[in-house]
Amino acid sequence: MKKNERIDRVELMRTFVRIVEAGSLSAAARQLNTTQATISRRLQSLEAMLGVKLVLRTTHAMKLTDDGERGYQHAKHIIDAWLALEDGLNVTEDEPVGMLRVRAPHAFGQQQLLTPLLSFLARYPNLSVEWMLNDKTVDFLSDNIDCAIRVGAEVDPATVSVLLAEVPRSVVATPALLAQFDAITVPEQLSSLPWIAINTFYQHNVSLTHQYRREPVTFPIAPRLSTDSIYVARNAALAGLGVAVVSSWTVTEDIAQGRLVELVPDWQATPLPVHLVYPWARYYPGRLRKFLELMKKVMPELAGMRRPEVE
Repeated sequence: MKKNERIDRVELMRTFVRIVEAGSLSAAARQLNTTQATISRRLQSLEAMLGVKLVLRTTHAMKLTDDGERGYQHAKHIIDAWLALEDGLNVTEDEPVGMLRVRAPHAFGQQQLLTPLLSFLARYPNLSVEWMLNDKTVDFLSDNIDCAIRVGAEVDPATVSVLLAEVPRSVVATPALLAQFDAITVPEQLSSLPWIAINTFYQHNVSLTHQYRREPVTFPIAPRLSTDSIYVARNAALAGLGVAVVSSWTVTEDIAQGRLVELVPDWQATPLPVHLVYPWARYYPGRLRKFLELMKKVMPELAGMRRPEVE
């Protein structure tokens, strides 16, 4: 038993850090995909090994002791150093290894980023990627995520956030729908048309800016359909349900083929920023660094994307 404990000291410290950051033994067990009893045994083993009490537990609460507070900070340093050692020993000619867990929006993850991702995996055969498509806010700890691609979201100051690109947007509708109304010459007239709202970006009002005069305008809308899916919005617009403001890359071909018309093209919605976000740490493994390099390179070059404007 003591021999195994010596071998698994780093794992015991990882478990302790996860207990502290998760807030409870049961939460740590869920995140590490094991049982609460196993987590409890690991904690007891670490406490016995160090000869101190790290955590005080009652039925409803958990609190770190003073030794636990110091131990937590030391354990994080040791884990970072161990990760750096593992990474350094396993990297040959800067070859990343291990599992990288990435969350991406459905639209990007299914279409825009799949080809670069496959090329990335082909280039680094010792690397694996867990590619999770979800548009919700990321909780890196509880979701066990290494990094996430976020489109149009507020930047969390507690994370590292790298601006990769911008997504221009277009105001579109079908010719058949527009034929039912007077010709649109100014943005305010759009308020009287039926609308499709993408509720993560706009719901009751639409704001546009003249691309040359930089003059802003905001007008109310009454959505026939609200959705959190860019694909649903595009398909509903194609069906003639209403007007939508969608990422330009999703409708470029529709506009070229005449299935959709871009309205008031001199007036545009603010482009959506695309960030790669990840939790702050003292050390970042090679697989995350390489993925960040890839995203910086390919994201602005994707169809319908552009490099962010510098203020």
